[in-house]
Amino acid sequence: MRLRPTIVIPAAGPGHRFGGTLHKLAQPFGGSTVLGSTVRHAIESQLPVVVVTTAALAPLVARQLATRDIVVLDAGEAADGMGRSISAGVAERSGAPGWLVLPGDMPLVRSGSILAVASALEQHPVAYAQHGGRRGHPVGFAAELYSELILLHGDDGARRVAARYPSHGVELDDPGVLLDVDTASDLEALRRAGGLPQPADS
Repeated sequence: MRLRPTIVIPAAGPGHRFGGTLHKLAQPFGGSTVLGSTVRHAIESQLPVVVVTTAALAPLVARQLATRDIVVLDAGEAADGMGRSISAGVAERSGAPGWLVLPGDMPLVRSGSILAVASALEQHPVAYAQHGGRRGHPVGFAAELYSELILLHGDDGARRVAARYPSHGVELDDPGVLLDVDTASDLEALRRAGGLPQPADS
């Protein structure tokens, strides 16, 4: 593959909608955690990976990634929404030929799906995974969009950037590109979709 964009995994949000005392990204999933499973699939793509998270959540991926591949935001930065996490990850890998945004709460996205979107970036400024015609993640951005990506903040993520440029949907036989975790019921649905047993204490 000529183009090797960096996968940026935003994982700094508070996850308030999930409830409970354990953060949604720390919930058990597939022998790991939600975030750990997401990162594992990203690593399996053999593309560079950077996780943007908080000090409290960084230990979830400390065994999977080198310290240089983990960007830790302070509380104020993390509170500025996914846009701030994306901008931090892009800035950390400013020399990359592109970036793939894969939220940390999407543990079923297959490595092959990530690579398919990465390949589409060779021809398009914005590319995204889709399944059944529905738009999902990851969303890829070519290097030419760097100056806009590093200015992102707030909860809209990179949607406004994506809306301003020609975007290419990559249709994939991977329902995981649509499935994230916002609530406890979402997590149960993802476990069922992945054929995973429910933890005994759930």
